[in-house]
Amino acid sequence: MKIAFIGLGNMGGGMAANLVKAGHDVRAFDLSQDALAAAEDAGCATFGSARAACEDAEAVVSMLPNGNIVRDVYRTDVIGQAPAGAVLLDCSTIDVATAREVIATAEEAGYDMVDAPVSGGIAAANGGTLTFMVGGSETAFGRAKPILEAMGKAVIHAGDAGNGQAAKICNNMLLAVQMIGTCEAFSMAEKLGLDPQTFYDISSVSSGQCWSMTSYCPVPGVGPQSPSDNGYQGGFASALMLKDLKLAMEAADSAGAKTALGKHAQEIYEAFAEEHGALDFSGIIKTL
Repeated sequence: MKIAFIGLGNMGGGMAANLVKAGHDVRAFDLSQDALAAAEDAGCATFGSARAACEDAEAVVSMLPNGNIVRDVYRTDVIGQAPAGAVLLDCSTIDVATAREVIATAEEAGYDMVDAPVSGGIAAANGGTLTFMVGGSETAFGRAKPILEAMGKAVIHAGDAGNGQAAKICNNMLLAVQMIGTCEAFSMAEKLGLDPQTFYDISSVSSGQCWSMTSYCPVPGVGPQSPSDNGYQGGFASALMLKDLKLAMEAADSAGAKTALGKHAQEIYEAFAEEHGALDFSGIIKTL
C-alpha cells in the first residue's frame, strides 16, 4: 500500500520505519532534513512537501505536535490532495474538539478518517509495540486497523470520532497521578529507613502495585530497565506529559468533570518542566 507519512519526529520516525518493514511503500515528509535522512535510511521515499507525499497515496498517517498544526496540514495539504478513496489516520495527541473538527471536514470531503493517538513511548514506536486508541466510524476503523497493526501490539476502537483522544488524555492523566504517587511512596520509604529494593519487592506484589512501579520504576537499579537507569533520558519527556495534562484539564473543564488530582499533577509537572522538560516524566522523583 502507498502510505504518506507526515511527521517523522521521535515517534513518527520509528512508526514509518515499521510500515516499511511490513512491506508498505512509505512516502515520508518532515520539516527536518535530519528526520528525512533517517527515514530514507529506513527505506522510505522522501518528499519536499506534505502535498507531494500525499499524491496517489492510498493512506495518510500523521504524527504532529499539536492540534493547530494538524488542522492546517489536513486542510491545506491532505484533504483534496490525497485521492478521495484514501483513508486518513492522525496519530498525534491533540484536543478532542480539534480531532472531531478535522474528521468532520475530512468526511464531508468523502474521506474515511480516524484519530489514533498512541501509548508506549519512543521504544515502543521503534519496536512496533505501540497501543493505538482509535476514534472514528466502524468503516474507517476497519480500514485503518491493518495499517495500525503494522506499528503496534494493540489496536482498540474507542468509539466515535475524537474518542481516541479522549482515551489517551484520560489514560495519561491517570499515569501522571500514578507516577507522582509512586515517587512519593519510594521517597517516604527511604526516609523511613526502608531499602528501595525491599520496598519494591513488597509493594510490587501488594495492593500498591501499579505500572509506574513494576514496569517503569522511577528509582535507578530497581525493577526492569527504565529511563531512571539512564539518568532519566529517553522515554516520555516531562514536557510532553505536561502537554497531555493540559489537554486533559481543558477537556475536563469542557465536560464538567471533577479532576482535583489531575489538576494538582499538572501543577507539579508545570513546575518541574520549567527546568527539566526534556527529562523523562519519572524524573519527577528528583523533586522529592
